[in-house]
Amino acid sequence: MGVPDMDELSFTDSQLHYYVKDALKSAIQGDCDFYNQLVAVMHRKERLSAADVALLVTCLKALTGAVSCIDISHHKSLLAAILRMSLWDYGTDVMDALTDALESLASSNGEHVNLCLEMLVSNFVPPSAYFEKHRGPSKKSEVLDRVHSTLIDIANVVPLSPMILEKLVRDKMPHVYVKEQPIVMYVESMLRLESGAMGELVGSMALIVLMDKLIELDVEIAWKDILEDDFQKDVFDFELEDLAGPADNFNQENKDYTREASMQRFCTGNHAEKLDSLMVLTFEHLQCCYETGRLVQVFEILLQSFRITVLTAYKSKFAQFVMFYACSLDPENCGKLFADALADIFVNGVHPEWRMSAVAYLASYLARAKFLPIPLIATMLERVVDWCSKYCKNRGSDINPKAHKVFYAGCQATMYVLCFRMKQMLALPRLKSQLKLMQIDDILGHPLKPLQVCLPSIVDEFLRQVKENRVCFLPERLADQDFLESEHSTVFGGIEKQGMFFPFDPILLANCDRYIRPNYVYWSMVRSSYDEEGTSDEDVADAYDREDGMSIPDEEESDADEFIPGFEKMSITPRDSSHRFGGRMPSKIRPSMSPESL
Repeated sequence: MGVPDMDELSFTDSQLHYYVKDALKSAIQGDCDFYNQLVAVMHRKERLSAADVALLVTCLKALTGAVSCIDISHHKSLLAAILRMSLWDYGTDVMDALTDALESLASSNGEHVNLCLEMLVSNFVPPSAYFEKHRGPSKKSEVLDRVHSTLIDIANVVPLSPMILEKLVRDKMPHVYVKEQPIVMYVESMLRLESGAMGELVGSMALIVLMDKLIELDVEIAWKDILEDDFQKDVFDFELEDLAGPADNFNQENKDYTREASMQRFCTGNHAEKLDSLMVLTFEHLQCCYETGRLVQVFEILLQSFRITVLTAYKSKFAQFVMFYACSLDPENCGKLFADALADIFVNGVHPEWRMSAVAYLASYLARAKFLPIPLIATMLERVVDWCSKYCKNRGSDINPKAHKVFYAGCQATMYVLCFRMKQMLALPRLKSQLKLMQIDDILGHPLKPLQVCLPSIVDEFLRQVKENRVCFLPERLADQDFLESEHSTVFGGIEKQGMFFPFDPILLANCDRYIRPNYVYWSMVRSSYDEEGTSDEDVADAYDREDGMSIPDEEESDADEFIPGFEKMSITPRDSSHRFGGRMPSKIRPSMSPESL
C-alpha cells in the first residue's frame, strides 16, 4: 500500500508536525516517499489556491519545529527547495512561515547559518519577473522588512553571523553590467544594514563596498562618452558657461554638439544612469546620517575608503562628490577633516603620484566648496606653500618636470586656488596680510621655474589676477609675461594634460547636480567679482554667494525626471572664445581625470 498524497490527507498541526518528523527520519533510512511529497510542497509557487497556501504554511511551521531532525547530508533536496524559495513570490502568511523556518534552521546547526543568510541576501533583489509585473512599493516593503528583521533575529542567536553576512553582502553585490533597478535595490538594503541594528558590526563593510561599486561604475564611463573628438582640439579647456555669444549661435555652427544633445547623450548612458542613481541614494543616506548625528562616524569610514579607492583611481570623475556632499552637510567637522587629510597626504606622503593626486583634490576642493570658510582655505593653502618653500631651499636650478613633479603639482595647486579665491582673501585684511607673508613670490620666481612648467592657462589667469589686484607676488618682468605651453609643461602634464586634473570640476550627472549645485563655486561667480571696475568687498561676497540660475527648482515647478542641469555649467572643450576675456583664457577647469601613471 502506497503512501497517501498529502493533498488528500486532513492533518491537525500537531499531526503534521509528527508526520514531518517521521518523514525526515525515514528519509535517512532510505524511505523517501513522504519526504519527497514534502519537498514537492516546497516547490509550489505558481497559481497557489487557498488550500495550497494553507498546506505550504503548515508544512513550513512543522519544519520549524523539526529543524533538529534536518541533516545537511541526507536532506539536501529539501534544504535546496527551501533556500530557493523567494519571498517575492508569496503572500505575507508564507513569508512569515518561511522566515521563521530560516531563523530556526540557522540557530539549530552552524552548518545551516551560511545557507540561511545567503538566501536572505538573495532576497535583497526580487526575481526579474518582479520588475516586469511592476508591483507596487507595498510588496517591496513587505519583503525587505521581513528580510532585515530576520537577519537581526539570527544575529541575536548566532553572534558570529554578522561576520558571515559581511562576506556574503560583499560577494553578492551585483555586477556593474546588471540593470539599474537591481543594483539600486541591493544598495538600498546595504545602506539599511549600515543604519540599522547591525550597523556597528557590518556598517563599515557596507560603506566601503558601496564606494568600491561607485568607482567601478565611474571608471566604466569613458571620456569619449562625454566629449566628442572635435571638442578636444584646443589646448585650453573651460566651462561651457564661458562660451562667447548666445547658445543659438554656437548651435548653428555645431548642430551635433548642442547643449541638450550632448547632455542627453551622456546622461542616458547605461553606466551614467546607474552611477547617478546610486550617488543620489548615497547623498540621501548621508543626509539621514547628518540628521541622526552619525555623519562624522560615517565620514571617517568614507575617508578611509577614499584614501584606498578613490584617491588612487586614475579615471575617477564623479564618485569623489560623495565626499564633497558629506563635507557640505557638516563643514565644521567633515569639511575640515577632509581638507586636513588631503594636506597631510601631500605634505607627509611617500608615493609621489598619490601626493600629486592629493594636492589636486585639495586645490579643486578649496576652489569649489562654497561652504568652506575663507580662513580655513587660507590655512590649507599656507600648508601647501610652506612645503613648496622648504622644497625650494634644498634644490638647484635645473628644470626637471619629472624629478620635481610633486613640487610643480603644489605650485599649480596654489595658483589654481588663488585664481578662485584671491579676491575673497584680499577682502579680509588679516588674510591679505597672511597671503602676502606666504613667500609665494620666492617659490614662483625660483630657478626651478614653476611658471614655465605648470599649465599655461592657470599661470596666465593667476598672473592676470595678481597684476589686476596689485599683489606683489612676482617681479614685474614675470607678472607681464605670457606663458605659452612649453616642452616642460607638456612633460609635467603628460599627454593631453591628463596628468593635470581637478576632480571637483562641475559634475555631469543630472540628478547629482541638484545636490551639489547650491554648495558649489562656478567660474562665473569668480569672473563676475572682477569683471566690473571698482568692485567693493561687498560686491565680491555677493558674487560668490549668489547662484546665478543654479538654485534647485521647487518640486512643484520642476519634475525630477525632466530636470536637466544648465549645460553651460559643464566642463567640456569647446572652440576658442578667448576674445571674450581680452585674449586670455580663464583658469581651467578640466574634466576630472587623474594621471594615467596611477
